[in-house]
Amino acid sequence: MAEKADGARTYRLVELLSSAERDYLVRRNGDQVKVNDLEGKTVGLYFSASWCGPCRRFTPELISAYEGLVPKGDFEVVFISADEDQEQFDKYFSKMPWLAIPFSDSDTRSSLDEIFEVSGIPNLVILDGNGNLLTDDGTMMIREYGVESYPFSTERIQELKAEEENARNNQSLKSILVHSARDFLIYNDGRKVPVTELEGKTVGLLFSAYSFEPCKEFIPQLVEVYNKLKEKYFEIVMISLDFNTESFDEGFQAVPWLALPFNDLTCTKLPRYFEIEGIPTLVIIGPDGKTLQSDVVEAIENHGAEAYPFTSERMAALMEIEKAKLASQTIESLLVSDERDFVIGKGELKVPVSDLVGKTVLLYFSAHWCPPCRGFTPKLIETYHEIKAKDSAFEIIFVSSDHDQAAFEEYFATMPFLALPYGDMRKKSLSKTFKVTGIPTLVAIGPNGRTLTKDARNLVANYGAAAYPFTEERLKELEQETEETETAESDAEDDQNGVGQEIQGEPCNEGLVCDGEVCRRA
Repeated sequence: MAEKADGARTYRLVELLSSAERDYLVRRNGDQVKVNDLEGKTVGLYFSASWCGPCRRFTPELISAYEGLVPKGDFEVVFISADEDQEQFDKYFSKMPWLAIPFSDSDTRSSLDEIFEVSGIPNLVILDGNGNLLTDDGTMMIREYGVESYPFSTERIQELKAEEENARNNQSLKSILVHSARDFLIYNDGRKVPVTELEGKTVGLLFSAYSFEPCKEFIPQLVEVYNKLKEKYFEIVMISLDFNTESFDEGFQAVPWLALPFNDLTCTKLPRYFEIEGIPTLVIIGPDGKTLQSDVVEAIENHGAEAYPFTSERMAALMEIEKAKLASQTIESLLVSDERDFVIGKGELKVPVSDLVGKTVLLYFSAHWCPPCRGFTPKLIETYHEIKAKDSAFEIIFVSSDHDQAAFEEYFATMPFLALPYGDMRKKSLSKTFKVTGIPTLVAIGPNGRTLTKDARNLVANYGAAAYPFTEERLKELEQETEETETAESDAEDDQNGVGQEIQGEPCNEGLVCDGEVCRRA
């Protein structure tokens, strides 16, 4: 490697990719290609492995870009495997259209890891025709811009970002959904519909993956809403984030709306363009082609077709409805359904929800298969006993996400509190009401039935029974007590050691953060 005056790094491909015993690379069919044949080409060094989920998801994107760039005649990719054995390498490499370092040459593969300081995969390092390092973040370039990234220079990326910003400022359905190789959308029966036919309509862009359970649960409700609204000049376009065609096909067959083709370049660009943080997300594009709402999934879940036409005024009206609903919330409105008005205890005990009125109630969303849940449950049980010993007007209700009745019963047997019956439909309603996206989650409901906090898990973990009764006032008291304790401990330590003394013989210099053991740069 040579380093230029401006800090740019240059490499000789022969030195990088060859060894004393080998001057060639291999293709998946066993053909050998001389390393010298790559001279003058732009080369991507692809660090990847079959056991790596993100790698398996990225490889099809790289294949798509590769197949679009190979006809140029001056681009190649070399696979540097981190697989654990020859069989894994062969199976993974069999799907790749490019070259590879033979798996047997572990020394060269390890050397390349060190030279390019590869700390995670997938990683795509790109060198230009003269061996100059263009980027060590080619993965990002391909994910965001695909074949359009070529020739992978800083200038090209800046140009693409400028184009993207211009498109954002002059957004239309065409700028969002059309690219150079495609100007149509598809139905699940294969029909193609020009994007221009959607102009003037309100369009929902559904970012979803049918393999992801929350998406699968949301889709039936959205289908019902779509069927009510499609006559009102409303359309939905699915942007699939599924990892394989099987899942995409299964999900596409379950819906009546349009979609982008699977693995279309736009499917990778739009999540970044709309800053999608989670799925399902339903972005609403107005009849003028401008973004009307960044996500209306929650509005659809809570209000169905009443969320239409998704204007700011309509969203504000729905928000007022939600505020009124929260203000009138009671433990009975949360836990009583048409079918059931009780929770259960041990020995087939049924406890009427009316018995919980006037109590502080914690809803514990958990499951036996979840390690963090199993780690937290003993602390919650300890806290439960301490609070109950002081105040009988307190209860916890276990809301299970276990996979079967036996797992539920085994886990519930360890708990001293109440529960919803396994498979109870009220779980879905509660999860939606409190936006439960992960477990363990602990929600505190006050004696008046209003929500005190959805973060009771952290309060119990940090303060135990001292967090009771989980009110905002109690939280402020705890924070003040903690601050006073930390200040007192700090003052005592200063008195004992002397403020500004060295830590383990090393001075605390400006710009360093010292934790008592090691000083690190801030």
